[in-house]
Amino acid sequence: MGDVAMTVPVIRSLIQQHTDVKVTVVSRPFFKPFFDDMDRVDFFGVDLENRHKGFFGIYRLYQHLKKLKIDFVADFHNVLRSKILRTFFKSNGTKTAFTDKGRKEKKELTRLEKKVLKPVKPMVERHVDTLESLGFKVDLSKIVFPERSVLADEILAVTAEKSINKWIGIAPFAQYQTKVYPTELMQKVILDLSANQNHKIFLFGGKNELNSLKNLQQNLENVILVANKLTFKQELQFIPHLDVMLSMDSGNAHIAAMYGIKVVTLWGNTHPFAGFVPFNQPLENSLIPDLEKYPFLPTSVYGNKIVTGYQDVMQSITPEEVVAKISTNLYE
Repeated sequence: MGDVAMTVPVIRSLIQQHTDVKVTVVSRPFFKPFFDDMDRVDFFGVDLENRHKGFFGIYRLYQHLKKLKIDFVADFHNVLRSKILRTFFKSNGTKTAFTDKGRKEKKELTRLEKKVLKPVKPMVERHVDTLESLGFKVDLSKIVFPERSVLADEILAVTAEKSINKWIGIAPFAQYQTKVYPTELMQKVILDLSANQNHKIFLFGGKNELNSLKNLQQNLENVILVANKLTFKQELQFIPHLDVMLSMDSGNAHIAAMYGIKVVTLWGNTHPFAGFVPFNQPLENSLIPDLEKYPFLPTSVYGNKIVTGYQDVMQSITPEEVVAKISTNLYE
């Protein structure tokens, strides 16, 4: 999800700065709402489980897309399926380009010995490079974020109207446990933030996380569960109304950032230097564990590698530090 969300500000900037360009985004149907508010952006949903599965399925996809008379192909994913697809286009004379994901630099960053702890180029900038190689210059600093839409009654039934409240979103989970802030510490963060009655806190997550979210809610009146109450599309309409989002290194951070919302991220066994800092966010909004105590960090790019003794690195990020960073973003 985060990978797709990171393409949104790039594509938004492209169509804003090149008014003669029309874009067709090819991705899983689930991600269509990311692009619904953009003029001159069409969406083609792929069926990777059936119709577009395997080599012949990708060729079938190519035959469909060829009918759109596409002039350029920008492969932001650069995996086997997209490589095959762009090869079909290239063989037909279409100009193609792909995003260099910096795998070598990321390997140097995450290896345990002879680690090179320096930032690699962010993914959004790599996508910009891809477009530039096709002849389209894009300046991300000139992006215009979409206007906030009026919240529908179905959303307000969950959130209520916003008055003088500061609205704080919290997405406390991630795909891998090495990127999840410990429950007891997150409970303390939520308790401290909720003590200010001018704060209203909204908890995001999946259906399978409802019980954990209810525990985090702690029966606090100004802490609201969004999970399982709003559809994904409704969440996308609601997120732009937040004042700040607290997230792990996860898709929710990138979703909030693509709407220009301030984002505070907590990092475990991963690290913001790997190129996944949410778009347009200052590095100081990325809170990391104690590197003196845990010198092998980051141990992986995605958090899928467990190193003995590094299971609890996030314990070194204190709730007070998290609350202070959120407060700075709320009131600066």
